[in-house]
This record gives sequence, C-alpha cells and structure tokens, in this order.
Amino acid sequence: MQLRPYQEEARRAVEQEWEQGNHKTLLVLPTGCGKTIVFAKIVEDCVREGERVLILAHRGELLDQAADKLEQATGLKCAVEKAEESCLGSWYRVTVGSVQTMMREKRLRQFSPRHFDTIIIDEAHHCISDSYQRVLQHFDAAKVLGVTATPDRGDMKNLGQVFDSLAYEYTLPKAIREGYLSPIKALTVPLRMDLSGVGVQAGDFKVSDLGTALDPYLYQIADEMRKYCMQRKTVVFLPLVKTSRKFRDILQQKGFSAAEVNGESADRAEILTDFDAGKYNVLCNSMLLTEGWDCPSVDCIIVLRPTKVRSLYSQMVGRGTRLCPGKDHLLLLDFLWHTERHELCHPANLICENEEVAQKMTENIEVAGVPVDIEEAEQQAREDVVAQREEALAKQLAEMRRRKRKLVDPLQFEMSIQAEDLSGYVPAFGWEMSPPTEKQLGALEKRGILPDTIDNAGKAAKLLDRLEKRQNAGLTTPKQIRFLEDRGFQHVGTWQFETAKILIDRIAANGWRVPHEIIPSEYKGV
Repeated sequence: MQLRPYQEEARRAVEQEWEQGNHKTLLVLPTGCGKTIVFAKIVEDCVREGERVLILAHRGELLDQAADKLEQATGLKCAVEKAEESCLGSWYRVTVGSVQTMMREKRLRQFSPRHFDTIIIDEAHHCISDSYQRVLQHFDAAKVLGVTATPDRGDMKNLGQVFDSLAYEYTLPKAIREGYLSPIKALTVPLRMDLSGVGVQAGDFKVSDLGTALDPYLYQIADEMRKYCMQRKTVVFLPLVKTSRKFRDILQQKGFSAAEVNGESADRAEILTDFDAGKYNVLCNSMLLTEGWDCPSVDCIIVLRPTKVRSLYSQMVGRGTRLCPGKDHLLLLDFLWHTERHELCHPANLICENEEVAQKMTENIEVAGVPVDIEEAEQQAREDVVAQREEALAKQLAEMRRRKRKLVDPLQFEMSIQAEDLSGYVPAFGWEMSPPTEKQLGALEKRGILPDTIDNAGKAAKLLDRLEKRQNAGLTTPKQIRFLEDRGFQHVGTWQFETAKILIDRIAANGWRVPHEIIPSEYKGV
C-alpha cells in the first residue's frame, strides 16, 4: 500500500525518534487521515527487524480494526490477547491486545518483561489511566508509540507524563487544505438551551444532568433539523441512551428515517450497515460512535452532548470528516448553549489555537445565519482580532497621550521643585518596597502626577506627602508646572502658586501664547 506524503513523513519521524533514544513518542493525525495505516507500516518495519509488537487498545472494535488494516496494508496476521485468547505459543510476531485483559496481574506474570520489543497504543489519549500504565511498566524496556487524533485530555493531565516527544503532528486545517479531509461548514442554530444547572465531574459536564437539561428542547431541535438535514446523512451525539432513543422517536414523528444504536444494541452491526447503505438518514447514539467507526458518506454532525473537552468534541466531529464521492463538505450544527462556563467547545475549537480568535470566530458564526466554512471563518476571525487589537491600542495610546498632556511626569516634578530627596529615594522597609496601592495611584493622578512609573508604595507616600505640604505652603501645583515648563519656563516648582496663576492668566488673555515681552528661559517667578 502506497502511503500518502504526510503518512510517509510520520512513519520516518517516529522511527527517527526511536533511533535518537526517545523510546516513548507520540503521533497525532486527525480522524480520517489513516493513523492505523501509518502504524501498520511502522509495525511492518519492526517485524522486519525481528521484533515482537503489541498493539494495545481499550475496545474490541479498535483491536479488530487494527488487525484488519494491518493485514490489508502489510499482509501480516496477528495473534490475540483478549479474554480467553492468548498469543503465548503463537508464531505471529504481532499481537493485538485488550488493555482490560493485559492489565491483570495474573496475565502480565505470564509474560517476560522483554517479551515485546515495541508497543503501539491506539487512541493514546487514554493511556494515562492506571490500566495502561500497569502494562507499560511491566514491559518497561519496550519502545512505545502512542497514536491519537486528539492529544489533549479532559482531566487536563499532560501526555508528557508518558511520552518523551511528539514525533509528528498533522493538523486538521492542513489535512483539509491538502484535500485529504472534507471541508467543514459550521452553522449556529438560534435555539438557546439552558445548561446553567448542569454540574461538572472529572473535568466535563455531568452526563446525567445533561440528559435532563436537554429533554425540554428535543422537539425544537428536531424542527430545526427539518430545515437543514432532511437531505443529509446525519449522526447525532446525545448524552444518555434514553435521551438518544427518545430523540430517535421524535425524529421519526417529524418525518426522518432515524435509527438508534448503543452499547447494548443486539442488532448494532446491522443498523450501522443499513445506515451506511442509506436505509436510514439519521443515526442517534449515546457517545458510542466517537472512536473506531467509519462511514465516509456522513455529511452532517450534530453534537447534542455539549462538552468542555476538545478531544471528545474532535472525535465526534471526526465521524463526518472523511471524503466521499458526491460530498462537498461536512455540515456541523452548533447550538447556543446557555452556561455560566465559557470553556464550552464550539466549531472554532477544531481549528483555532488562540482562544481570543476562537471566541471571535464563534461570535461571527453565530451572527452569520448561514453555514460558514471554518477555515474562512478562522481567517476572518484572526483579521477581526488584529483589527480590534489595533483599534484598542490606538484608543489606549490616545488616552495615554491625553493623560500625559494633563499630567506631569514624576521626574519632571522632582527636578522642577529641586527635590533631591525624592529623585534619589530608595525604599528601605518592607511596606515601602511593596507596590503602590490603587488609592495612592488614584490620589497622585488626581493631584496631577502621572503615576505609571511609580513602582513602590514608599515613593508614592513621599510624593503625596510633599504635594500636601506644597499645597499648604502655597507653592505651584503639578498642573501649573506642566503648563509653564512645556512653554519653556524653568524651575516652576520653586514658584508661588499665585505667581504662576497670574502668568497663566496673562498667557490665556494673549490667546494662549506667551506675550512677546516675556522670555521664558530668563523669566524668574518672583
């Protein structure tokens, strides 16, 4: 099987990491980009070197899929380590193993720690769990490759705890641009659903609460789907099996040919086959189809299981990103979830690395009212954010200039009043070294001093004390100093308040110009 260019790059990158001594490395490819094919070719290379390889996964479907793809791509057959089946005694060099089986102490004791030379972990974002760690610790000398489409985890634990390096990452936008995945168009449906009462557990919304919160909106959602999904092949993700079944029934009432699958469905394989063949146009599921199921003709995804976990969101959307004849894009319906938490995943989180850009993109899609290509939306959001930053910066600079025109710099004030004790001040005590308080900064600005460069409470206190004494002594104010020294008068800080006031009044009466008979540099304020 001929690998695509990025797949060949990924294969070489992984093997190079191992050669360089990074024995635990990670490969990230978006859903639909053939990660199983890539690691199958890597397995083939390992077997050619005489190694034994364990392919580890957490679900039977993933093991079967890995075994099938391995045989298709390389001709290699596998032994199985699952339930009653064992690879011990087999002459096959490759084993597909269930982590639930391999993690058991009794099972691990049957294997020498050097039995496997290489371990491939499919859907590696799961591998921080104790079950995977037991297996990896037993075979602690083996090279490890973790393969995933979604490298972040909902519990926020860092995969860096397990892996030494990231060998290769192929991003969703790049895969779309290079024609290996379907373009995605996002549409925000103007239906507000209240999630404010939903609790949080293990870093994400409580599934039980979500089902209850979603129930009142199911009929309205079905009505919205009639506008966009009647001619599409749609997969709907819901939080609970009972919610999934209820929604299937509602969709059937609304004229859809809808089916439902869950982990207990005896006829699951038949339903999935019929959906693939077009017997149904909507498939409801309670998070069953997030991994290990491919149906390229899916051209609409509806996420009714709101989540804060980007990896989970990406897995759901990934069920519709594969290419298929006659499919020009994937339609992704987004909803206006009302929640006090702002970290809810939206289409922008598939493509945006910057949170500010993601928020702007979400806002733009919300007001668009029509399906928007997510790459174009991301580009527009980036431009909008840059424009907003430039506008905010211009306003900030204008405000700073306005403030500076009104206020006198502390150093100018100190030089003007010839206060060496202020200009040479060094804080000595703890309270003096602490940052100035908001109250101190506000008082300085109110009295005409620009507070931006005052970096300790002691200096702020000394300045305020000096300003108070100067006021009581009838000496010039900072604003008088700024006005007159800007016009060339010197050491205005040593003048009396009334002297400065009389001079400013004369300048004002002369159209805010210094009278001709007055030479500012020679003027003595006495």
